[in-house]
Amino acid sequence: MTVTDSDLNEGRQQLSLGTAAARNLATTTKSVPQMQGITSRWLLKVLPWVQAAGGAYRVNRRLTYTLGDGRVSFTNIGADIRVVPAELTELSLLKGFDDEAVLAALAGRFQQQEFGIGDLIVEKGRPKDTVVLIAHGKVDKIGTGEYGGETVLGNVADGEYFGETVLAGPQDEWEYTAKAVTPVTVLTLSWDDFQALNGEAGGLRAHIQQAYNNRNKPQNDFGEAAIDMAAGHDGEPVLPGTFVDYELSPREYELSVAQTVLQVHTRVADLYNNPMDQVEQQLRLTIEALRERQEHEIVNNRSFGLLHNADLKQRIHTRTGPPTPDDFDELLSIVWKDPGYFLAHPRTIAAFGRELNKRGVYPQHIDFHGQQVPAWRGIPVLPCNKIPISDTRTSSVMLIRTGEQNQGVIGLHQTGIPDEYQPGLSVRFMGINDQAIINYLVSAYYSAAIMVPDAIGVLEHVELGREG
Repeated sequence: MTVTDSDLNEGRQQLSLGTAAARNLATTTKSVPQMQGITSRWLLKVLPWVQAAGGAYRVNRRLTYTLGDGRVSFTNIGADIRVVPAELTELSLLKGFDDEAVLAALAGRFQQQEFGIGDLIVEKGRPKDTVVLIAHGKVDKIGTGEYGGETVLGNVADGEYFGETVLAGPQDEWEYTAKAVTPVTVLTLSWDDFQALNGEAGGLRAHIQQAYNNRNKPQNDFGEAAIDMAAGHDGEPVLPGTFVDYELSPREYELSVAQTVLQVHTRVADLYNNPMDQVEQQLRLTIEALRERQEHEIVNNRSFGLLHNADLKQRIHTRTGPPTPDDFDELLSIVWKDPGYFLAHPRTIAAFGRELNKRGVYPQHIDFHGQQVPAWRGIPVLPCNKIPISDTRTSSVMLIRTGEQNQGVIGLHQTGIPDEYQPGLSVRFMGINDQAIINYLVSAYYSAAIMVPDAIGVLEHVELGREG
C-alpha cells in the first residue's frame, strides 16, 4: 500500500507558511528573452568585411574574352518546353546581342527531344552540327582516358548546354559522347535550322563571328588576355612588348539594406524597465533577426548572393547523388588555391557523415574559434542553415576562399554611418506618435563580392538521403 503526501496531510493543521504564498514575496530569477531563430552565423564570422565608403565596391579584373557561360531558362505549357528568347544571350557567342525579334526567331527553331537513362544524346566521332540545351536532367560527357578506357570528362544539368560553337559554323567532330544519367529533356538546334534564319538574322552572324574570333585571341587558361613574355632564352633576342588590359565595364556591388521599424509603447518603456531594459531587449532580438536575414541574403540574393553568383564553371554535380568524399575532393580541385571553408546545411553535413560511415572513414575535428567542428582534408565544414533544401530533398555545398589579398570572397559594409549601433548597423530614433508609441528605424547595410571566379565552388543537387 502506497501512502501519499496528501494522505499524510489530510486532517492536519498547517504549521508554517506554504511555498505558493511565499513566492509572492520572493524575487524571481529570470532569463533575458530567448529566441530559437538565432544561429551560429558562421558565414558572417568568416567573411572579412571591407569598408565600402561610397556605398559601392568595384571589382576590377583583367580583360576576359570568354564571356557568357551562364544558365539558360525555360518555360513550359504542360509537357511543351520552350527556351526563353532573352536567355539565349547566356550562350557565350550570343552575349550582348539585344535584337529581341531575332532572338525570338532563333528560340522558335529549337526542337524538344526526350532521352531515357543510358541514351546517347551525341556520339563521339559524329559530325558536330547541333547546339544542345539541357532543359531537365543530368548528362555525362564521356571520352577516352589516358590508357584507352572510357572516362567521365564532366557533366551538365538543368540550364546548361554544349555545342554552342556550332553557331559559328559546323565543327569537325564531337570530342566526347553525351550520355543521359537521368531521364533528360533537351532542346536542340541543328546547323541547317540555324541557316534557315538567314533572312531574319540581321546582325546576328556578325555578332557571333566577332565573339568567336575573340576566343582565338591569345589568352590564358582562364580566358584572360595573355601577357606576352619570353623565358628560357639565350643570347640577346628581342623581348616581346606587352601590357595588361582591363575590363572596360567592371562590376560594381552596391550595398543592400535590411530594415524594420521597432515599436515600443512609452508605458512599457517607463514602467516595466526593471530589472531588464525593455527597449534594449526588444532591440537586441530585432538586431539578431536582421543579422539572420543578412546572412540569408548573402547566400541567396539573386543580385549578389554567393549561390547565384558562383561562376558556371565553378559548379559541379555529385557523382551518385549523396555527398561523398569524392564529391568534396572534386570541390577542392576547383577551389584549390588556399581554400578556406566548406559551408553546408546541417542536414547535408549529416548526410556527408553517413557516407563517411559507410566507407569506414572517420574525419578529424579541429578547433575553430574555440569550438570543435568537423573538417575534411583539414578544412572546416561549417553549418549554414541559409543554404536552401529543395522540395525533392536536395541542397548545395559551398567551398570558399576569403580575403581581398587572396582574391577571395569578401563581405561589404560601411562603418561610421549616422546613429551607428554596431558596425554597418544603425538605430535611428523616429519620434513618438499619437498613440504614445516610440519608433526606432533599425537598418543593416551589407553586400558580398567574389573577387575572381575561382574563389568559390558549389556542389549542386546534393541528395540528403533515400528512403528505405
